[in-house]
Amino acid sequence: MADDDFTFSITTTRFDEDYSPSENSRITTNFANLARGEHRQQNLRNTLTMINNRFNDLARWDNPNGDRYEVELEIISAQLTFTAEGADRQFPLIEVLDTHVVDRRTGIRTHGIVGNNFSSFVRDFDFSVVLPAAGVGPTGPAVPEDFGDLHGKLFQHFLDSAAYQKRFPQSPVVCISVSTSKTYRRTGNQHPVLGDEYEQDAYSLTDEYFGKMGLQARYFMPRGSVAPLAFYFRGDLLGDYTNLQLISTISTMETFQKIYRPEIYNANSAAASVYRPSLDSQDYSRTQISYDRVERSQLAVTQGKYTEEHFIKPHRTVLDHWAAKRPARVA
Repeated sequence: MADDDFTFSITTTRFDEDYSPSENSRITTNFANLARGEHRQQNLRNTLTMINNRFNDLARWDNPNGDRYEVELEIISAQLTFTAEGADRQFPLIEVLDTHVVDRRTGIRTHGIVGNNFSSFVRDFDFSVVLPAAGVGPTGPAVPEDFGDLHGKLFQHFLDSAAYQKRFPQSPVVCISVSTSKTYRRTGNQHPVLGDEYEQDAYSLTDEYFGKMGLQARYFMPRGSVAPLAFYFRGDLLGDYTNLQLISTISTMETFQKIYRPEIYNANSAAASVYRPSLDSQDYSRTQISYDRVERSQLAVTQGKYTEEHFIKPHRTVLDHWAAKRPARVA
């Protein structure tokens, strides 16, 4: 299978209080989950308010009233299309968020960072179908040696594609929760926006998975946060992006984590210099935003099986042949 046997295309959807998920969106995706149910519009409005408030809190310079900036969000959907005709020819491969920062004082709108939230049907397949089928080893899940290889190569091929390169001038940054299976230690390194850096002794399974996507991991706790966030990136996280770009990612993803993992990111006390995150903590505050975490986990299995049926099985031969010819690039 040659590289031109499939192509990528990108569509965008505005994420605002009127947002409704498309038919191709993973319904477990963070932003899509908020846009469901009786309180969907209030959920979205409250989420956007939290993002803007946090952005202005971090961007305090020349911002005496704390209302100078507004974050605009777009959902970036990457679709893979096989050149050969047939059933299941198109597949919604990846969804991420793109940020723009509006300066209300000057009227200038600047691009932030693409990535932020990361949604992938193939990742659902890996973690909800492949990993459980591998069983349990002496120290935890029996992780297959090639776990995440195909997903990682597809992701890197998308970043190198004309579709991505034409649309985005910089590499993505993905920001998610730190792992509850690891202990993090403050290093003493401090960034003016990202805050205190933490490190861990060994990568988590998620860190290794993102590594196969060509993304490095660093962990920072911004000023006013109560737990470090995990940042996955290509290149130089501290040098490649402006302060406002970094703040757009922090404010967006910390808000999502406060909603989805309040035990960690809306805790009533901040992480100490040695920190082990836990979802069993009772000392936290809930946001006024509805979210069903149990349903989300159950739906991930459904979506993993959907991926197996409509992407992996119909195209396994061509995908395996394509992947075998592409060298692995691990961060």
